[in-house]
Amino acid sequence: MPRQDACRGRFAPSPTGPLHPGSLLAALGSWLFARRGGGEWWLRIEDVDRIREMPGAAQDQLDTLAAFGFVHDGPLVRQSDRDALYAAVLDRLLADGHAFECHCSRSVIEAQGGIHRACIPGLRRPDPAIRLRVPDDCLVEFDDFIHGHQSQRVDRDVGDFVLRRADGCWAYQLAVVVDDADQGMTEVVRGADLLDSTPRQILLQRLLGLPTPGYAHLPLLVDPHGNKLSKSTSAHPVDRNNPLPALHETWLQLGQASFVATRFAASPQATPQEWLHDAIARFDPARIPRHHMELS
Repeated sequence: MPRQDACRGRFAPSPTGPLHPGSLLAALGSWLFARRGGGEWWLRIEDVDRIREMPGAAQDQLDTLAAFGFVHDGPLVRQSDRDALYAAVLDRLLADGHAFECHCSRSVIEAQGGIHRACIPGLRRPDPAIRLRVPDDCLVEFDDFIHGHQSQRVDRDVGDFVLRRADGCWAYQLAVVVDDADQGMTEVVRGADLLDSTPRQILLQRLLGLPTPGYAHLPLLVDPHGNKLSKSTSAHPVDRNNPLPALHETWLQLGQASFVATRFAASPQATPQEWLHDAIARFDPARIPRHHMELS
């Protein structure tokens, strides 16, 4: 990902539970990418899925990040405060013919192979979803800093995807595109589980005339069965009372060479902020692995 004059990255956790090692890897990775050239690192609480939100989780995550020495720039944004912004963009897409009401049930779409390309005539429901009308032969290509060249036929591989769900919640794909553009993000560094979502987001950016940031998708931490850590029983919270060992372990998971921060030699009481400061100059993005890693 090329260095830009005004780099701005972000970490955007969902408040569905406490931060775990996989979350810490995404936080540290995004922080290092942003800070390595003096850029900004912002925080966003992605609480668009209010059904899955755990009460108190957002504040717990913020407290943990602070304990690990992460200091963010810009205002703290919560998606739950941005309904009007998302609604305005959705109205624009509807008015331009890029979005439509979908009355198809989940079972109908599953019967079509799980990919929506046309609504069943005559179906009506009181709570239709809103979908993006994906053009035919819609090929989206981009270069990921870690995974290289990527391409996806969005019409064939994804179909008309949801912008607002039938339960009234905003879809992640719409919210993240609107937020990244509104906050001026120039790079998006996140887990590789979102790699195949990126073409959908780039398509939305193009339809809305928004800039496309640079992308880097970090390796995932998985359990012995290959499941993403946040979805497994192994996803224990990180210990905010002992941050330095966890930071060092996460650094190694990012493929970086082991080091002892210079301040550690002078003082065994070095802080997480001092560790992070010394890590910036040693960070080599080219060392980040593509493959997923089992948490030991």
